[in-house]
Amino acid sequence: MEMRILRRWLTIVLIVGIGTPVRGQAVTADSVLRSITRGVAFLKSKQNDRTGSWNGYEDYPEGLTSLVTLALLSAGEDVRSPHIQRALAQVRAVGRPVQVYSTALRTMVLCMAEPEKDRLAIEENVRWLEAIQTKSGTYSGAWSYGRNTREDNSNTQFALLALYEAQRIGIDVEPAIWERSQRHFRLSQRDNGSWAYFNHPAAPIPGTGSMTCAAVCSLVICNEALRYSGVKDQTKVVCCGDSEEDAAIGQGLRWLGRFPLTGNPGSGSYVMYFLYGIERTGRLTGQRFLGDHDWYREGAKFLLRRQDSLKGFWRGDGPVEQDLLVASSFAILFLAKGRRPVLLSRLNHASGGDSNDWNLHRRSLRNLTHHVEKSWKKTLSWQTIRMRNAAVSDLLQSPVLFLSGQQAIRFSVEEERMLKEYVEQGGFLFVEACDGQGCDGEAFDRSFRDFVARQFPDSPLRSLPPDHPVWYAEHRIRATDLPDDLWLYGVDACCRTSIVYCPKPLSCYWDLDSPLARAHLPESIKPQVLAGTEVGINVLAYATNRELRDKLDLVAVTLDVVEQPGARGVFRLPKLSHSGGADDAVNAVQRILGALTQDVDMRVSGERLLLSPTDPNLVKYPIVFMHGRREFRFSQRDRKALRAYLDRGGFLFADAICASQGFSNSFRREFQAIVPEATFDILPADHDLFGDTFSGASVRQVTLRDPQSRRDDQPLEASLRRTSPQLEVLKIDDRIAVVLSPYDISCGLENQSSPQCKGYIQRDAARIAINIILYGLGQ
Repeated sequence: MEMRILRRWLTIVLIVGIGTPVRGQAVTADSVLRSITRGVAFLKSKQNDRTGSWNGYEDYPEGLTSLVTLALLSAGEDVRSPHIQRALAQVRAVGRPVQVYSTALRTMVLCMAEPEKDRLAIEENVRWLEAIQTKSGTYSGAWSYGRNTREDNSNTQFALLALYEAQRIGIDVEPAIWERSQRHFRLSQRDNGSWAYFNHPAAPIPGTGSMTCAAVCSLVICNEALRYSGVKDQTKVVCCGDSEEDAAIGQGLRWLGRFPLTGNPGSGSYVMYFLYGIERTGRLTGQRFLGDHDWYREGAKFLLRRQDSLKGFWRGDGPVEQDLLVASSFAILFLAKGRRPVLLSRLNHASGGDSNDWNLHRRSLRNLTHHVEKSWKKTLSWQTIRMRNAAVSDLLQSPVLFLSGQQAIRFSVEEERMLKEYVEQGGFLFVEACDGQGCDGEAFDRSFRDFVARQFPDSPLRSLPPDHPVWYAEHRIRATDLPDDLWLYGVDACCRTSIVYCPKPLSCYWDLDSPLARAHLPESIKPQVLAGTEVGINVLAYATNRELRDKLDLVAVTLDVVEQPGARGVFRLPKLSHSGGADDAVNAVQRILGALTQDVDMRVSGERLLLSPTDPNLVKYPIVFMHGRREFRFSQRDRKALRAYLDRGGFLFADAICASQGFSNSFRREFQAIVPEATFDILPADHDLFGDTFSGASVRQVTLRDPQSRRDDQPLEASLRRTSPQLEVLKIDDRIAVVLSPYDISCGLENQSSPQCKGYIQRDAARIAINIILYGLGQ
């Protein structure tokens, strides 16, 4: 009776949300996707129905057609679509190369679309581009429009982009090409860190944003190509020897970081071309920020404002960008390629100075991301996050943080707290000590183990056994497949192993496994390198479940919002303690409370309460939550107290973390003993609890993540299927007093579901929980 009286004074009012959005997230994933869709429709509408080309710039054979086709493919247009196939037919019909811009664009399109089919044409273009590079003099290493014209950095950029894409599909490029271009860009940089269109020593002209982007990306490409040009002669794996930052790239990035993304710095035109370059610069260097500018968010905001509201095109600045096809293609390339989901981020944990200890294998994450893209058939990105001045919300932009080094980690107390909170909020730490293979990481190893002992005292670092999913999440890996002494260790936090640690330099193998080098790896090291990459892919598959949020999706941080003691009309939801993992999903209740606030405007308190069954305060709460992942048993005193709680009108809601049968079986046994006159029944799919009667949303159909049975050589995968929720209920005097979900809700709420975790996706887990709470309060 007391519980029913208590429910009557629970009021529903709006308060500050428990989920706090990340700062600066005005541009949404949906608005960008709508913008891209409208822009794509505009480009398609301008395709010549008879020829399949986009008309314009006849002096550059099918250059415009190639640019538009690149934009469409980058936006997700299927290569088999009629628009793309008709365009490719025109690109293939072009005769011998005559112009650098058009030849480079055609090469990039053919590499992206159907490279095996067009390999001979790609190789012909590569040889022509190699032949017309300037080989000596002031402009050595640069390209012009064609033969007998002046060299410039824009044509040079396009030539290098084409050669890079060709080499990535296995067509060798002469190393001297990269060497000359690398030297050209290093010599032509202005004192302030920028680059100009022309390199004219006698009359230097100011640098611009678009050309600085071109130079930075060209140096990244040349450095990478030269890094792997001698890999065929490497007889053993040697690590930690190539960590120094390219000074010219660093200066260029710092110069770019001084300007907003509302115009082309140093120029009154070519803003769309500048944004096209900024996207590539951020992606190739793994930068989320340039200076203080979140380049993708700022650029997307600018482009969304500039798009024509009726026809979906863009118009840029300057004569070339008055061509709507050119401007719109550059805009779509920025929006589509820049929005690639973030797979992981390298954590810059330098405490000060210019230490590169956090980045000993500079190309490792770019290479690993490439191989994950191939494996998952998704376009992805990686980035770098600086620990200093970061907030938890910044860290949560990445599902995985990669932490690496040789030297001792020197986190502040606040930084350690943030990393722990990152894990508790659903993040994943992938950590390695660069020790061995030429590295000395003993200091890092000791400091990381100390960090774990301080922050996760109840979850010691443990060796991950051969049956742990990290060993088969994507590739089946056995101990005999691994390089000597390489093994993985983990920390179980929340709903899964949330920290994976390798005491050896795993990223060294990723650094060697470039798409430019894999075909040339010597047999003496190739098995080790490939095994190292497979371990990395497995950890990421386990950590993310191959489910990545859009780059612009809102990220909410769960905070504890505590009302004043004794405040009336405030809903509190305690957890019931037991020995089977009562607090393993540490933020599940806070996520439920946040959903109640956001979806039904309920006034709640985020006070964390973990009460034993015999706690005298239990009767103050109309609803109690319980979850777990292991077997447990109540004492006779516990059972008696819980029966008294239920008889007085109490309501208990429980779920089995990751569909733990041990917990579910224990729960049924214990509550059958507590209420022996009743039995657990499946709640019918048409029951009011699943509808919107109690101000919740209908959950009659939800999405369940269901792990698939697998053979030993198959990856761990889970299907998503629509179904009715499965709830089991126990009644006292025709009143539902106990609700059990045998499928996971808690880990779904925390967004920590691993591939082997059977349960509801995050949004449906929240809706089911809301309906159960509202039903319990409304009885």
